[in-house]
Amino acid sequence: MQNLDENTITAEAVRRLAGCKDARFKEIMSALTRHVHDFAREVKLTEAEWMQGIEFLTAVGQKCDDKRQEMILLSDTLGLSMLVVALNHKKPPGCTEATVFGPFHTDKASDFANGADLAVGAAGEPAFIRGAIRGSDGKPVAGATIDVWQADGDGIYDVQYTDRDNALFARGRLKSDASGKYWFKSIKPEFYSIPVDGPVGDWMSKAGRHPFRPAHLHFMIQAPGYEKLVTHVFRSDDKYLDSDAVFGVRSSLVSDWVRHEPGQAPDGTAMKKPFYTLDFDFILNPAG
Repeated sequence: MQNLDENTITAEAVRRLAGCKDARFKEIMSALTRHVHDFAREVKLTEAEWMQGIEFLTAVGQKCDDKRQEMILLSDTLGLSMLVVALNHKKPPGCTEATVFGPFHTDKASDFANGADLAVGAAGEPAFIRGAIRGSDGKPVAGATIDVWQADGDGIYDVQYTDRDNALFARGRLKSDASGKYWFKSIKPEFYSIPVDGPVGDWMSKAGRHPFRPAHLHFMIQAPGYEKLVTHVFRSDDKYLDSDAVFGVRSSLVSDWVRHEPGQAPDGTAMKKPFYTLDFDFILNPAG
């Protein structure tokens, strides 16, 4: 078709997907084409502005490497990651809610036994975390894989450091015991800034938005017969709970991190300085 204009080009672009044999791919690309074209028409996008957009997206891709995922960061800060989570992880009442995965998980984490110190020397105030994994029927889930990770007391994840020979800390994997219980030592989480030294930080600054995430501990829990759960546990006293830079807070995931004076910790350790405890149970949704 020739002589297409701003009103006829969209239908023709969608029509040219007619030969696509993957029905779902065709549905997604047709909708994407329509919405992108409608966006350009709505804001009367100029050529210079679109070139700026292309340069921005190019810079986002170029910032990604094996330690930095700027594209996930962009998705998170646009609220798109949390929207996709909300669409795909609707839970029955009582089940632990899901939230964003984030860009700092790694499959290279070490395995630990219950009671181990996952901080492995990370800066921060000591904390003892414990709880249970149960199904929605209340029965304990034994042998669940619990993947845990967090930033250190300075608000930096281990994978963000470039001067520590790829050493991992404040993360690890453990298993729930026969009664579904888990427990480990780590550090109290602190609020932190998402990375702002890249194109995502630039657009956040231009938009007048702050880059902070409220203090939290990441969990990913998997067990046969249950849906995988990716979630956080947030500190109830954090000032950024209502303005999380990536829109990930759910009130059901906010919990008290209780401060204790020096003394005996839950695992029997004699603590010479103050420490914190968190008790949090996870309720898994059956698969299917």
